[in-house]
Amino acid sequence: MDYELKLPNGVGEVMLAKAYEKFDVELKQSEYGPSLIGSEEELKKAQKFLYDEMEKRLNEIGSRQEK
Repeated sequence: MDYELKLPNGVGEVMLAKAYEKFDVELKQSEYGPSLIGSEEELKKAQKFLYDEMEKRLNEIGSRQEK
């Protein structure tokens, strides 16, 4: 059974491309924005990957502003 993971604002094209290549998911574009389609297990892995990548990016931005 396939599930849908709607992507929040802030997921960049590079992050999305990496997730698409790394996990067994499909990309679906709708009028409400992009979503990943796949099994529950693959979407959970993709979600964690995207979360970790966004957190890493935010930390990089934060450390630059502190200087």
